[in-house]
Order: sequence, then structure tokens, then C-alpha cells
Amino acid sequence: EEYLNTNAFVLAKHRITWLLVLMVSASLTGNIIRKFEESLQSVVVLASFIPMLMDTGGNAGSQSSTLIIRGLSLGEITLNDVFKVLWKEIQVGCLVALTLSLANFARIHYLEKIDLLVSLVVTITLFFTVLTAKIVGGILPIIAKRLKVDPAIMASPLITTIVDAITLTLYFSTASRLLGI
Repeated sequence: EEYLNTNAFVLAKHRITWLLVLMVSASLTGNIIRKFEESLQSVVVLASFIPMLMDTGGNAGSQSSTLIIRGLSLGEITLNDVFKVLWKEIQVGCLVALTLSLANFARIHYLEKIDLLVSLVVTITLFFTVLTAKIVGGILPIIAKRLKVDPAIMASPLITTIVDAITLTLYFSTASRLLGI
């Protein structure tokens, strides 16, 4: 349906459904943080990097999904291109993740004087967060389209929810191993 010709209640109905599902699933993120509460208390500086990690992951995934949704709508990408998109996003994700991770390591370790091991925890997490976000952001719109769900409505919020959960799990697991907490 055309956006301007669609009743506001119909648009709201389509959006509310996904936002309700995502709001409930976002409680998973809170559960992950609660699970690692002791780790956070022993190395408080870890908490200060959570917003950056989650925001960067969400932004990276949204960037990919926007381009894929555009490609789908213009006919440049078809449902059969899922493996081509996956491979392309792995390549792009590695390049972007490496660049952002190195820049962030230099910033937090050398400029902010954050401990080497904490800097490595953040850097490793950032690399895999961006890579994961690029992959999820590239594939999810194709899956949505295949399931006959509008990718423009559900992709970005669902990407953020998935990537946030993966990021926090990876972050605290890496911190536990490298920092012994």
C-alpha cells in the first residue's frame, strides 16, 4: 500500500505489533546485564562502554539493512541473492569492523588511558559486534521479504534487539575470560 494513501490507524497497527514484540524481547538485554552484574561491579569501567558498543552495532546493522531494503525495492537484489548478500556483508563487515576497532582501541587505550586488557575486551567485542550487525542487517530484510513481512517496518528494530543481545553476551563473556572476573 502507498504510504500517503494508507490510513494512519492501519500504519500504526502494522508498527505497533512489531514494536510490542521487540519491547518484550528487549527484556532479554536486561536479563543479560543482570546475569553479569557481579562482573560489572568488579570492573565498573566496563559499563561505560555498553552504550557505544550497542549504538555502533545498531547503526552498523541499520546501515546494511537500509541498503539491502533499497536494493530489494529497486529490484537490484532478489530473494535468491541471499548468499551473495551474506558474502558481501561478511567482507564489508570485516573491513568496517577492523577499521572501527583499531580506531576505538587507539582512542580508549592511548587517549583515555584505559587499561590494556579492558581496551582489548572492548576492541574484540566491537569487532564482532560490527561484523554480526552487518551480517544480520544484510540478511534479515531478505528473510522478512521471503516471509512476506515488510522489511522496512521490522528490520531495523529487530536487528537492534538481536545485535544488542549478542553484543552484551559477547562483551561480558570476553571480559570474564580476559579479566578473570
